[in-house]
Order: sequence, then structure tokens, then C-alpha cells
Amino acid sequence: MELAHSLLLNEEACSQLGEVQKAEFLFDWLRYLDKLLITCNCVDFELQKTLVEQLLSLLNSSPGPPTRKLLAKNLGILYSIGDTFSVYEAIDKCNDLIRSKDDSPSYLPTKLAAVVCLGSLYKKLGRILGNTFSDTVGNILKAMKSAESQGRYEIMLSLQNILNGLGAAATSCHRDVYKAARSCLTDRSMAVRCAAAKCLLELQHEAVFMWTTDLDSVATLCFKSFEGSNYDVRIAVSKLLGTVLAKAIISKPASRQSIRRVSLEEVLELLGTGFLRGSSGFLRASGDMLKGTSSVSRDVRVGVTQAYVVFVSTLGGAWLEKNFAAFLSHVLSLVSQSHPKANQTQIDAVCGRRCVSFILRATIGGLLGEKAQIAAAKDICQAIWKLKKVVDAVMSDGNLETRLGSADVAAGQHMLVCALQELGNLIHSLGTTAAPLLQDSSAGILDSVISVSTHPSVSVRLAAAWCLRCVAVALPSYLTPLLHRCLERLTVLKSSPEAVTGFSFAVAALLGAVKHCPLGIPHGKGKIIMTLAEDLLCSAAQNSRLSAQRTQAGWLLIAALMTLGPAVVSHHLARVLMLWKCVFPVSPKDLETEKSRGDSFTWQVTLEGRAGALCAVKSFVSHCGDLLTEEVLQRLLPPLPCAVDLLSSIVKTYGSPLKTPSVVYRQRLYELLILLPPETYEGNLCAILKELAADLTAPDMQVAAFTFLLPPLCHQDDLLILSPLLQETDHRFIEEQLLLGSGIACGSLEYDPYSIYEKDVDGDSVPKPLPPTLSVISSAVKLFGVVCARVGEAQRLLILEQLLDCVKHAKGARQQVVQLHVVSSVSSFLKYVAGAKGSLGPEEMRRPALALVMGALESSSPLLRCAAAEAWARLAQVVDDAAFTAALAQVSFDKLKSARDVVTRTGHSLALGTLHRYLGGISSSQHLNSCVGILYTLSQDSTSPDVQTWALHSLSLVIDSAGPLYYVHVEPTLSLIIMLLLNVPPTHAEVHQSLGRCLNALITTLGPELQGNSTSVSTLRTSCLLGCAVMQDNPDCLVQAQAISCLQQLHMFAPRHVNLSSLVSCLCVNLCSPYLLLRRAVLACLRQLVQREAAEVSEHAVMLAKDSREELTPDANIREVGLEGALLALLDKETDQRLCRDIKETLNHMVTSMAVDKLSFWLKLCKDVLAASAEEEGDKGDDASVLTMRNDDRSRPFTNPRWATRVFAAECVYRIINQCGNAHSAHFDLALAQEMRKRDSRNDFLVLHLADLIRMAFMAATDHSDQLRLSGLETLLVVIRRFATIPEPEFPGHVILEQYQANVGAALRPAFTSETPPDVTAKACQVCSAWIASGVVSDLNDLRRVHQLLVSSLTKIQAGKEALSHLYNESASTMEILAVLKAWAEVSASQLITGILEVTTTCSEECVRNGSCSSDGLLDLVHTDLGTLSRLWLAALQDFALLTLPSEFASQLPVDGGAFYTAETSENAKLHYSNSWALILHATALWLTSTGFGSSSGATVKSPEDVYTDRFHLILGISVEFLCSLRSDATMESITACLHALQALLDVPWPRSKIGSDQDLGIELLNVLHRVILTRESPSIQLASLEVVRQIICAAQEHVKEKRRSAEVDDGAAEKETLPEFGEGKDTGGLVPGKSLVFATLELCVCILVRQLPELNPKLTGSPGVKARKPQMLSEDGSRLVSAALVILAELPAVCSPEGSISILPTLLYLTIGVLRETAVRLPGGHLSSTVAASLQALKGILSSPMARAEKSHAAWTDLLRSALMTVLDFWDPVDGTHRELDEVSLLTALTVFILSTSPEVTTVPCLQKRCIDRFKAALEIEDPMVQIKTYQLLLSVFQYPNPAVSYPYIYSLVSSVVGKLQEIDKRKPEDAAELQVFQEGIKVLEALVAVAEEQHRSQLVACLLPILISFLLDENALGSATSIMRNLHDFALQNLMQIGPQYSSVFKSVMASSPALKARLEAAIKGNQESIRVRTPTPKHPQNPGRNSSIQLKTNFL
Repeated sequence: MELAHSLLLNEEACSQLGEVQKAEFLFDWLRYLDKLLITCNCVDFELQKTLVEQLLSLLNSSPGPPTRKLLAKNLGILYSIGDTFSVYEAIDKCNDLIRSKDDSPSYLPTKLAAVVCLGSLYKKLGRILGNTFSDTVGNILKAMKSAESQGRYEIMLSLQNILNGLGAAATSCHRDVYKAARSCLTDRSMAVRCAAAKCLLELQHEAVFMWTTDLDSVATLCFKSFEGSNYDVRIAVSKLLGTVLAKAIISKPASRQSIRRVSLEEVLELLGTGFLRGSSGFLRASGDMLKGTSSVSRDVRVGVTQAYVVFVSTLGGAWLEKNFAAFLSHVLSLVSQSHPKANQTQIDAVCGRRCVSFILRATIGGLLGEKAQIAAAKDICQAIWKLKKVVDAVMSDGNLETRLGSADVAAGQHMLVCALQELGNLIHSLGTTAAPLLQDSSAGILDSVISVSTHPSVSVRLAAAWCLRCVAVALPSYLTPLLHRCLERLTVLKSSPEAVTGFSFAVAALLGAVKHCPLGIPHGKGKIIMTLAEDLLCSAAQNSRLSAQRTQAGWLLIAALMTLGPAVVSHHLARVLMLWKCVFPVSPKDLETEKSRGDSFTWQVTLEGRAGALCAVKSFVSHCGDLLTEEVLQRLLPPLPCAVDLLSSIVKTYGSPLKTPSVVYRQRLYELLILLPPETYEGNLCAILKELAADLTAPDMQVAAFTFLLPPLCHQDDLLILSPLLQETDHRFIEEQLLLGSGIACGSLEYDPYSIYEKDVDGDSVPKPLPPTLSVISSAVKLFGVVCARVGEAQRLLILEQLLDCVKHAKGARQQVVQLHVVSSVSSFLKYVAGAKGSLGPEEMRRPALALVMGALESSSPLLRCAAAEAWARLAQVVDDAAFTAALAQVSFDKLKSARDVVTRTGHSLALGTLHRYLGGISSSQHLNSCVGILYTLSQDSTSPDVQTWALHSLSLVIDSAGPLYYVHVEPTLSLIIMLLLNVPPTHAEVHQSLGRCLNALITTLGPELQGNSTSVSTLRTSCLLGCAVMQDNPDCLVQAQAISCLQQLHMFAPRHVNLSSLVSCLCVNLCSPYLLLRRAVLACLRQLVQREAAEVSEHAVMLAKDSREELTPDANIREVGLEGALLALLDKETDQRLCRDIKETLNHMVTSMAVDKLSFWLKLCKDVLAASAEEEGDKGDDASVLTMRNDDRSRPFTNPRWATRVFAAECVYRIINQCGNAHSAHFDLALAQEMRKRDSRNDFLVLHLADLIRMAFMAATDHSDQLRLSGLETLLVVIRRFATIPEPEFPGHVILEQYQANVGAALRPAFTSETPPDVTAKACQVCSAWIASGVVSDLNDLRRVHQLLVSSLTKIQAGKEALSHLYNESASTMEILAVLKAWAEVSASQLITGILEVTTTCSEECVRNGSCSSDGLLDLVHTDLGTLSRLWLAALQDFALLTLPSEFASQLPVDGGAFYTAETSENAKLHYSNSWALILHATALWLTSTGFGSSSGATVKSPEDVYTDRFHLILGISVEFLCSLRSDATMESITACLHALQALLDVPWPRSKIGSDQDLGIELLNVLHRVILTRESPSIQLASLEVVRQIICAAQEHVKEKRRSAEVDDGAAEKETLPEFGEGKDTGGLVPGKSLVFATLELCVCILVRQLPELNPKLTGSPGVKARKPQMLSEDGSRLVSAALVILAELPAVCSPEGSISILPTLLYLTIGVLRETAVRLPGGHLSSTVAASLQALKGILSSPMARAEKSHAAWTDLLRSALMTVLDFWDPVDGTHRELDEVSLLTALTVFILSTSPEVTTVPCLQKRCIDRFKAALEIEDPMVQIKTYQLLLSVFQYPNPAVSYPYIYSLVSSVVGKLQEIDKRKPEDAAELQVFQEGIKVLEALVAVAEEQHRSQLVACLLPILISFLLDENALGSATSIMRNLHDFALQNLMQIGPQYSSVFKSVMASSPALKARLEAAIKGNQESIRVRTPTPKHPQNPGRNSSIQLKTNFL
């Protein structure tokens, strides 16, 4: 294939290839050439000549369709960029080829190629070709007369290209082309019709006559073309018709032409005629109409419907807005009864209504912005009022003949249904943005809908009910008022049959809406509805005129009530079961007596009642599964046998009047039985089976509803090969009626009023139940599967035989119907058995089953064949016997070898495929080979495209299921696919689709191997890519979709080999395709691509948009807004749910991977979407401003986006913020961002866009749409949380958010109005509290604005659950109350914490004067409400505590609920409580802390102690309950809040005393905290837990102290010895695990320490092979945790008795010293690491414990402490010889702590003392000045120790070393500050010694000290030239001498006298000093002597 990639064709290489390879080679070369030529601007003359020759020579090589298309394209491009000299020869050559008389099939490709080439040349070169076109067109048209369908198809497309190229120059040929195209538009080949439509569409651009004089005939022609058309034809022709009619209206003919303008009325009438009379012309039609013989075929109607939509879409939204009233009245008139024949049957009327609904939905829903939609809704409402008036006039005027009345009423009914349904859909799509529409009293929307609820026609009443349901779903605040209004009307108008049904429908529909409204309805409504339903059922018998209606209404209400779910239904279940029991006879005997009584009317009412009861129970079973307990089932089942018995008997007795009611009854019973577990009606199985068999083979079934019964029984993938109607399209809503066939009605609401409360399967459109006669068959088929699988084997065999006989004996059309029903049932049975992993039974069962399926495999209906093939494989699956499977496969092999008819070959080829699908590779490769061989042969049968399609589809199933077994067949299969792709005519699109599926399956089979580099893999890969390229060029959209999904697979397995640029260009071009499946394929592919390469995809799309000469797709403006913007625009228009989901996912992936890099772009995109709506709101000025707005509109990428799109844009904003959170820190640091922006202007950071973020959040938060408000508030919350702390560099002390406080306030205010729904208010409360607590605003007056909003909410909720809105469920009030309390809790918590912290500090005078001492001021604000708040908080916590009780305590709960929830809604309320309790708990605990544990309110009966206890246990109980069973979804926020609440609680003495005195409680808490530490890794949570542990230990200490104190007071007189021991360990010292507080604490601390420092675990370190590691620095979090644990350990001895303390001391010392050992790292500057500091602090705490001195423990402690000291000393020279580089300073400090903190007898033991002294000596010798400094400092503290027994040995041993060191100063001058400090510290030690020394020795010490000090002095000469270090030393010495001189004057004098040298030096120094002072007098004051301050203090004062 590489040889194909050359500019000229490599003819030599080409000639050596076989036929298939040659075709592949040529196609590849043409593709390569195409890519090259597109990029060239000119081409060499000689080269062009050779290329043209090569290309023209290919014409004769019979090129296939894709090849000829590419060949023609290249020829056109070549001439357009090169020389056109020889183009005429090329045209002549093509014309000659076309004229040729050779009609053989082998010459046909050459002729077709010539036709295509002509089209391409004229399209590219156009008018350059001068006058040659008339000959060419004439020649082509002449050829068309004798051409077959392929020829006609290509000629039409070629003419389209010629017209495109020539434009107005081709006027002379227009009429001829028009004539030819007319005949092709009604061609028998559908592809030719499509091509003709495209040709005429091109022609109408220039041919004025088409939309002027010939307009009528064009329209009639299109109507004719719709007859017998397929979907593609309807799309193409409706586009033509719609465009031509639109052109007729908007075109302005030139002034010289006297052509009459066509008016809108005429155009609409023209379309209307097509809709109402079809293609039968205008004049002839009237005669047929009069005779009553004409009925419009459905495909014409559907085609015209699509044309209406195209017509309006072409004229655009603005036109529709202007002409909406006229358009609406015309469209509605299409279904008015003034065209009686158009709606002569119910079926016609339903189909007509569906078409009208489609027109209205597609135009109003698709073209108008939200504002215009509101105006349209008002117009629709006007139409409803008008129609209502007509009805009212007729109903009120009793004199007129009733006939006239009923005709008039009927006339408007279908119009009303369409208007009501569209009004419902419109309001539903507007959502809460429709609020202004409903508030507008002049429009009276709700009044109009409610007023038609009593219309005489049941369809209208149902439509009105549906419309109300849509209103309720869109605007949940209207649900309860509407329900109330309808219930009221129903009660008042109980005696009107219309009102009873109309309003019961409305109530049922509204109840169905509740599940779509999360806020629900008040619980009490259920009770009202239940009572009303009972009342209706009880009063049904009182009035025979009303009995049927009341019965239906009663059961309908009960059935609808069931949808509210178990929480509501459980309260009414007993009454429902009672009614259910009463509606059926109790025993068979009663049933018999009942049958003998009554007439047909009473039976009608009875059946209606029983069907209703069955429906209510079905609703109960499907919506309240939780209530279906054993007991309830036992009460449900008794009536069932009677219900089944009733099936057989009634209709026989009373005949036709009961026909419909009995069918409905059957259907209801079957539906219920399908839902119930089959065990429950085990006894009735045979009776049911008999009835089912009778139903399925009933003699009066006339219509075969294939498309309705079979699709669920076929495999989804197999449906693709059947009618394209089964595929999903944008027109599914109207195309469905063609699918069902002419005798069958489309689904419509009046066929089953009970479906009004069900959730519709297809999204949110009106439910479309089919007529009962069809539904009953569908239910029977499903039930048959279940029942037949459950009956005994004998019974099963019997029934299968019986069904087989029925099929055999039926005749004619009826046989088809029976066969359909029977095969469906058997298929359903096999599917059920296979699903349940059951078996078919004995062998004799196989024969009838096989015979039934076999017959269907050869049926004339393709759908039945498809279902039979599925059943065939299921049968093999169920029998599960290899021999049987092989036999089945053999049957198909034999049939396929012998049969020649299409039916057998298609059926059996699919049967082979399905066998493979369900049974793997049919277990042997030999089968696989034969199967593949046969399917190869069939797929090349070019005489029958159907056989090819089915065989290839089957092959794709085989490839899929064979997996790796298929490898041997991959190459031949691939070459077969490529050959077919290159040769099958494009008119056979279905073959190409199957080829696409095969290619897809092959790519999947090859999988990742496609990445390989071997020659074979490379060849396979090239072929796959070639196949994709062929399919991409196919004109059929579904084939293009296949190509895209194949490329998607290839990209997944071998991304490097797929050209991303061309793939993205293909995706962009089809982004707005009119074909749904193609759009889905595009989006599925894009979604996959952007997960890996979002940036590349985006860049390719923009590059492509900029490079492409014509716009890619008119709808997607990629050039302006990039691919991302195009996707957002598409999301706005798209209605398909799945596609919208894909678009959102694609955009989300793009945000995740690109938002940070393209920040400005993304934010602008979101801002444009959000601002477009805001501006629309804003343009309420004068007309001029509106005009300027509109002109400006063109440039704006988004016009009037829908609310859903705006919500998505707002979500994108907070996704972008979160993405930036994971990126560079400059995104949240203004100073850094500005600095980096200066460095490189391309740098972009989020903080620079803060104004935009706030603006977007504000726009969203103040919108009409509630969802958008929620998103806006969420965005605002994210912004506040992320940006609250960022300082404003220009104004120090301020933060950047401060300037936006007005915007924040304005965004929040609307959410607190009375009509705002609770969920929005709840979210706004969260934002308020975040804003206040963030501390952004410090000025009280500014804060008050937002604070006031919270205050208003607080006042509103003070009355508790009673005071709030009754519009929603009580749980919504709970949510709002808790949100307010939570918000206050957050604000108060932040303020109370600062308040508690600031109790000691006060504001400065100035602050108080300015009123800006924020926290205090805000604390005052909060304080005013704290009393109220605390009461509410405690109530909420009590509620929460009750709700979290396990279910076994349910009986103890209060009957009427809690403070803020009602008992009935407790389940829903739980969620709201679980979201809020933690913050409320924290705030309550803080409040109790601040009040010293709460003031008990005066009026209480309880004593303060009891009140305190209750509160204490409430808070503690909630916390422990939560913490001890932490669920995985528990938020960090809740856990932290809970721990902080415990901390606050234990800050107060009273709760501490409770915990201290109750040891079990303390232990319980410690265990819970231990579990928290084990299960949560977060350091902040572990630290908070440790803080609580510390407080518990302190509480225990206080308790022990208190007991000791009181014992001493009580036993003051008694002997001291008799005092009992307090504290843990009592007299024995034993600590019992589980009973000991100390033991629990130790466990917990060890857990923390060992997790951070595993070396502390003796098991680990004691094991052999583990080497001691170097000490390590812990992370900051780790250090904090270790330090906190050590603090706790040091507190433990105080909780123990002396004996107890002895037990724990070894552990404490081991852990403390262990931490020292593991973390004693040398730090620069001699600093100690924080963990070492903590361990030293803890060591000091332990050593100085009173227990060390207590007489009972003194001896043991002393021994243990000596051992500990020994351990520390051993760190220098370890016993095991391992040397660890520990920090000297840390260890010396530890020694010092021992020396100073223990009693002397510990450290004065000679051996220990000697080692300590040695360590200090050694330290003095270390060179490092920092170690020396620290050593001196430590020695200073030891020397100053008051007990001489301790300090003197050190003084004696070490003074000489110190003095010696200091005397070295002359030899070793200090060079830096550190060395200087060494000397200074040394002098300090000597000075201290002087002070400590006894009087007699002091003079010797001073005499020693003075020479050293004097040696530091400099004379005046040296002073001038000295370094600053030496000068500082000089100053320091001089200062000290000045102090010592006067202090010890006698010694001073004697020293001076004895040493004249010293004296001279001192005097010289003093003199020099005075000189230097004199020189420096200009400086105002002495520079401070650094010597004083330069000593580095120890970080922590341990000593």
C-alpha cells in the first residue's frame, strides 16, 4: 500500500495485483492524491497532463461507487488549480462514454463514473466551462430515459452538482432538469427520490418558477413523492417542500416581473391541503371527499408534518414570533372536525393529533427563546378560551338539537387536546422560568386549563389533567394549590359525571407529579384523597348515572395515591386492603350466585370497579415494594382466584356491551400477575394458562401488530437490519404511526386513563398507552412466558401442542396473526426460562417448540423471522445439549444450501448468527468454518441486497462471539468487506450498514494487536482504515455513523495510526447532522477522544474552522467559540436525553483537562451563556435600545440559551474553580498572580477573574429559574470559601472579596422572599453563614445587611414546624428550619470561639470609637439571639437523637413527631438532620461553654442540675453514637465539628467533673476516640481527638485531686497512715484492661506514636536483622501528633495511685525517651526539633511528678529513673555497638532535665554522676560552637542548682575545663558571632560561679575571672583597626569589668596591684573607649550592645 502513496499512479505496481487488491490500491492512491491536491495552489502543466490521462483512463476500469466519486473529485480539483486547456476534451470523453450504446452490466460502472465526473467538473469550474453545459445536460437527460435506478440516482446527483457550479448561468436548462427531476421524485427506487429532491433543492435557488407559478404543482408533486416513501425520502422531500414554500414567502421578485407575491395564508392552505387530502390534487379531491372514499395515507401526513417544521425553521424564530397567532390557528385547524373525513375514525384523529403536536413542539420548542415561548403560551391559552366558549354555548343552550351540539363539541375536542398538550410541554420545558406566565392574571393559564377539565370529551379532560401535571412538575410551588383546587371541585361537583372523571384525572396526574418534585406535598393531602376515594366508591351505587364514573374515579385516586410511596401509603394500607377485599366475591359459591344476577350495565360497572381495583393493587406492588410483607401478601391473595375465574364467564353471557370492559379487565389482571411473584398464584396456573392460550388465538383478532409485539423479544442489535423505522430518530414521535401499520392506532392517553400518573418511559412526553386490544396481547405474551415456565411438564407439552394446532388450522390473514401471537409467547417463554437458568423439560417438548419456531423462521414478516431466530438460539440455550445445537445448525446449513428464496435465506442466515451469540463459537471450529463459508457466499449475492444485509449482520455476530477463534478468518473477511464496500451501490445503504457492523466486530476482535508493526498487522490496519474512509464518504448517514464508531474503536486500540485531524474534521462536520444516530456516534467518539487528548481535539477543530473555505456546519460556530462553544450551543438545542448526557460528559472532560490552561476562554464562554439571558431580562428600555440590542445579537455566540444550558454553564464555573484549586497556587494569590502576569503576559490566573466569577454567580443566583439560582448560590459559596482569605496587596489589612460585599448581599436578598422555595432559601442560608463567618467584612453596618437576612429567617422559624409554608411536604419545612439553624450555628460558632479566645483581651480605645472591632460587634449581634437560638438548637439536637434511635425503639418515639419534624415524614427528615446536626452540636456546646454550662430557663420544673445533666448526656450521646459507628460517607466537617463540640464541652468544670467522676464513661469515650484515630487518616481529626483525650485525663486528675483533698479534710483528726489510696491502681498497682482509664489512654497514645515512629514497637526493633536507623525528622503533622501524645503521657502519673504510677512509669519512660532517641536530629543553629522539645517537656513533667516523692512509690521510682538515666547515657556509646548520629545538644538537655528535675538520690550515684560529668566534659571539647554555647547554657543551670550535693561535683570537675577554654582567647581569636557567643556564655558561667561560691573561695574565682576579661580588651590603637567581632568582645569585657570592679573592689584592687601589665591594659582600654565615644558624639545615642541580646534562648523552657 505504501506504493500507492505517490503523486502519479504507480501503474506497474498496480498491474501486478489481483482484482480486489487492485481496487483497494486505486482507491488508496486516489485518497492520497486528494489530500495532496487540496493543499496545492497550482500544478505543473506536464504533470497535470499525465495525471489527467491516468485519471481518465481509470474511467474504463469499471470503478466502484466510492472510487468513481473520488476520481471525479480529484479531476475537478486538478482542473480548478491547474490549466483548464484540456478540460473540454475531458468533458467530451465523458459525454461519449455516456452516449455509448453498450448496455451490458459490466459497462455500467464506466458510464456512471463518466456521469459523476461531469458533475464534479461543472461543480468545481462552473461558468468557466462556458456554453458546453447545454449539450452535457441534454446528453445526461437523454441517457436518463433508458437508465436503471443506479443510473437515475447518479444522474440526479450529477445534475445537482452541475446546477450548483453554474448558478444562474444554467437558466436555459432549468425547465428540462425540472421535468426530469419531477419524474424521479416519484420513482420506485427510494434512493432516486432522495437524489431528485436534492437536485430540485439545488434548482430552486435560481429557478424562480418553482416558488411562484409552479408552486402548487411542486407541492402536489412532493405530496405524491411522500406516498410509499421511507424515512430518508421524507427527510429529503420535506426539506425541499419546506424550503420552496419558505422561499415563496420571503423572496422579493424583481420589479419588472409581474409575479404575484404568495401570502402566508395561501402557503399554509397548500400545506394543509396536503395534510388533509394527501396527494389527490385539489379539484379531484372534493369529489372523493363527498363520496367518503378518500383517506390520507399516513406517510403523506408524516411527510407533510415534517415539511411544516422545515418551512417554519427556514423562516426562523423571529418570523415565528411575529406570525405565531396565525400559524397556531392554522395548525390547530388541521385536527378540527370541520374536516370530518380527515378525522373520520378515532385512529385517524389520534394520528392527526400526534402530527400537530409534533409541529408545535418542534417549532415552539425548537426555535423560540424563553421570552417568546411565554408569549406563545399566552396565545395557546387564548385559543383554549375560544374553544371553551364554543363548548359552553352549546352546553348551556338546551333548545338546540342535541346532534348539532355534539358535533360542535366534537369539532373542537382534538384542537383542545393538541393545545393543552403543547401548553403542558411548553411550561414543562420552561421550568420555573414560567413563573411570570402563571402569575399573569390577564392570561389566566390555570383557569383556562381547569375550566376545560369538565369538557364532554374524555380526551380533553385527560389532556387538561396532563397539562396540570406539567405545570406542577415545572413549578413545584403550584402543586399543592392545584391539588387543593381540584379536590375541592371534585367534592363540590360530585354529581356531574364529567367533573368527577375530569377532576379525578387531574388529581391523579398531580399525584403522579409528586415524585418529580423533591419538595413534595403536605402529608395530610394523602388522607384527604383516601377519604374522598372511599366516599366516591361508597356512593357509586346511589346514582346509576354516575356509578361508572365514580367507581373509576375512586380507584384511580387510590392507584395514584400509591405512587407517593411507602411513607404515605403505610397509613392508609388497611383501608385499601379492606376495599380490595370487598370488591371481589369471597368464595367460588358467591361468584356463581353473582354470575346469575345482574344485567350488562351492572356488570359493566362491576368490571370497571374490579379493573380499577386490580390497577390500584398493581400500583401498590410496583411503588410500595417495602410494604409487601408476608402478612400483606396474605391479605392481597384471597380475591385472586375469583378474579381469574371471572375471566372466562362474563362475555359469553352478555356479549358485545361488555367486550371493551372485559378486555380492560383482562389486561389489568395480567399486568398485576406479571408483577406478583409466581408462587403467589401457584394454584391458578392452569386456569390462567388456558385463558392466555384462548386470548392469544382468539378468532376475532384481525390485525397483526408485529412492530408492537416483537421488538422487545428481538435482540436490540438485530433490529438494526430491519426497517429503519425501528431506529431512533428525531421524528420518532410521528414516525411511530407508520411503524404500527394502517389498521392500528398510535398510543394515546384516552386508551388508558390510569397511565396518567405513571412515569413515561420516553422522557417527559405524554404517556402513549396503546389500545386495550393490543395491550392485552402484549401482557398475555409476557405472562405466558412466566406461567408456562411454572406449570407441570405435561401441561406445558399440552399447551405447546395446542398452540401449534391453532397455527396450522388458521387460514389466510388470520394465520399470520395467530402465528405472530404464538411465536411471541413461545419466545417470551424461552427468554424467561433462559433468564431463570431453567430447562425446557423432556425431549418430546422440543418437537412442538421447534416446529413453531421453524415455521416463523420462514415467515414473510422480517420482524417475525428476526424474533424466531432469537427464539431458535434461546431454544438451543435452554435445551443445553451439544448434539441438539449441532442438529439445529445443520438444519440451517441444509436450508441455506438448497433454498433460493429470500425469506428462507435471510431467516436461516440470522439463525446461525444468533446461535453463535448465545452459545459461543458453537464449540467446534469446524462449525465455525462452515458457517463462515456459507455467510461469505450469501453476502456476495448481489441479486438480493436483503440477503446480503442479513448474511453480513449474521457474520458480524459470528465474529463477535468467536473471539480469538476467528483470527484465521480475519484476512479473507477483511478483503471481502473491502471488496463489497468498494462495489455495492450506494443505493443499498442497508448492506453498507451491515458491512460497517462487520468491520467494527473485526476491529474489536483484533483489539490492541492493531498497534503491532509486523507487515501482516500493518496490512490489516491499512485495510481497516481504508474501509472506514469508504464508509465516511457514503451518502447514508447511518453508514457514516458506523464509520465514526469504527474509527473510534481504532483510535482506542491503535491511537498513533488514526489521523486525529481528519477524524475531528469529520466529527465537526456532522456535529449538527439532522440524523440523530449520526449525532450520537459523533458525540460518543468525541467523548472518548477528549478523555485522552482534549487539547489536541480542540485545536484541530479551530484550525479546521479557520482553514475551511465554506462554513463547516451552519449551526456550529466553531470559528468564533471553538468546539467547546459549539458543543454548548448544541446542548442548548438538543432534545435527546442520551445525547445531552454525552455532550455534558464531553464538556466536563474538557473542563477537567483544559480549563486551567485556557482559563479566560472558558470563563468567557460560561459568562456569554449566563449573560445572554441576563441581558434579555434587562432590555426593557425603549424600542431603540431593543433594536441596537438585536443588531448586536449577531456577534454574540449565544442567543437566549435555555435555563438547563445556563445551569450547566454555572456548574462549569465551579468545576473550573475546583480545577484551579488543584493547579498553581497563584490562582488564589493576587500578589503572586500579578507578579507572574508581569513576567509573562500569557500567564492567566483565576484570582484575576474574580469580578467575572462574582458577576456570573450573581446573574445565576438572581435568575427566574430555581435550578439556576441553586447553581449560582453554590458557585457563590465556592467563591467565598476559596477567596475569603486572600489579601488585597494595594490595601494591607484588607481582603479582595471586601469590595464585592454589595454584590453578595444583592445576590442573597431575593432568596429570602416569602415565595422562594425552601431549597433555595436553605442554600442561601449556607452562603450567608459562610460569608459572615469568613470574616471578609469587618464593618458592622455592612455586615448587618446579610445578618438581617438570617434574622428574618430566624423569626420565621421560631414558631416551629407549624408556622412554615403549607405548599410543600413537612420535610421541606424541616429542611428550611435546619438550614437556618445550621447557618446560625456556623456564624455563632465562629464568633463564640473568637469570643472565648478574646475574653482575656480587649479592643483598643480607638477601635471601640470607630465601631470597627468586628468580632465583638458581631458577637453582640449574635448574643441578642443566642437565647432563642440555643433553645432551637437543643430542640433540633433532641429531634436528631430521637431519629437516630434503632428501629426497635420506634414505639417509644413521640406520636406527633419532634420539634421540627412530623412523625409521618420522619424518614425524609432524617436526611436533613444528618446534614445539619454536627454544626448545631458544635455551636450548642460552645454556647454552653460560654455560659458556664447554660442557664436553665426559669419556668422549668427540673432543677438546674437535672437540666445540665440532660444537656450533657444529649451532646455526649449524639457525639458518641456518631463517632463509634462512623459510616464511610461521614463528612470530615461532621467529624471535626463533633470533636470540637466535645472539646468545648470539656472546657467547662461541670461536665469535666461528670466525666471525671464516671470512669466507665471516660473509658467509653477513649475507646470511641481510639477507633476514630484508627479509621480516619486525617491529621486534623487525629489531633482534635487527642485534644479530647487530654481533656478527659485532666478531668480525671481533677477528680482524683478533689477526692484526696476531701479525704484529708474529713480525716484531719485521724492518723495519716489510714488514708485510703485514690487514683488508678489503688493499693495493688494493677490496671485492668477495659476497666482502666489509664490503660485505655496508653493504648491510644501508643497507637499514635507507633504509627508515626514504627521503631518504638519493641516487637519490630527486637527482631533480628532490624538495624537501628538514623534519627528522622517527622512531617509537620506527624510532629504535632507525637507532641500531643507526649503531653498526654506526662499527665498520666497524676491520675494513678502511687502503686499505679509504678506500673505505668516504665512504659512512659520507654516511650518518651524512645521519641527522643528516634527524632534527635541535628538541626542548624543548635535548635531542637519539635518532637525532641515535646519529649523533653514530657520527661520533665514525669520526673517532677509528686509520685516520685510519695513515700509508697519513692524507692521504686528512684530505681526506675536511674535506669532511664542510664538508658540516655547509653545513647552515646550503645551497648550493641551500632553508632547512631544523635544530636548532642538534645541528649545533654535530657541529662540536664534529669539532674534538675529528679530528687538528688537519683543522679548522685557515683557511677551515673561520673558518666554525666564525662559527657559534659566531652561536649566542651567539641569544635562546633553551637554545641559549646548550649553546653555552657546547660552548665549554667546545673551550677546554679540550689542543692550543693548535686551541683558541687559538677563545679569541681568542670570549672578548670571552662577556665582553660576561656584562657585560649589570646591564641584563638573569635572569628564570627557564634564563637564570640561561646566566650560570652563561658564568662556568664564563671560569673554565676562567683555568685554561687562560698565567701572564702570567691576571691580566688574573681582573681581567675579578671585576667580573662582583661585579656579581651583592646587599646586605643588596636580598637580602631579591630573587627566588629573583636570590638564587641572588647565592649562585653569592659562592661563586665565595670560591674565586677565595684562589686568585689578589694579583690579587684589587689589583682590590679599585683599585675601592672593588667592594670596598664585596662587603663589603655578605658581611655581608648572614651576616645571612641568622643569621636562618635554626633550620633544621638549609643548603638545597642549586641552582646546583651545575642544569646540564643532555648525554644522551650524545660529547666
